[in-house]
Amino acid sequence: MIDGHNLIPKIPGLNLAVADDEMQLVELLQEFCRLRRKQAEIYFDNAPPGQPRVRTYGLVTARFIRTGQTADAAIRAHLTRLGAEARNWTVVSSDQAVQSAARAAQAQYLSSEAFAGLLKQALDDSARDEGEKADIQLDNDELDEWIRLFGKGANTE
Repeated sequence: MIDGHNLIPKIPGLNLAVADDEMQLVELLQEFCRLRRKQAEIYFDNAPPGQPRVRTYGLVTARFIRTGQTADAAIRAHLTRLGAEARNWTVVSSDQAVQSAARAAQAQYLSSEAFAGLLKQALDDSARDEGEKADIQLDNDELDEWIRLFGKGANTE
């Protein structure tokens, strides 16, 4: 369970003042969840009028809390509803009241800063792995064949 507006300012390149900050975070979380084979629920305050309050994006479920309520209260209520199952969840927030609710429910918790670090590390590791995959080595026979096919003076069809 992630306190979305609490996490956004902790991630370099994201800003609460940007109109699509929530979707930018959801996209980062989709990649994180894919890499880590995890699911996430993210809570955002101030649901846009006329929009669905719950949207699923692959492994990420976004919960938009209507005006007059808070994401913090929704997270605390969800922990209460989970009962003993709460111990299987990790709550991400730097809000002391949310962390206290997680402790009381025996859920794990991480500060937004700590989770932002995990997110960055996972995405950086993935980018590095992709870069290594792209560094393909050809043996001499393959290289000669490529030069013959595409090299200077090759026949054009």
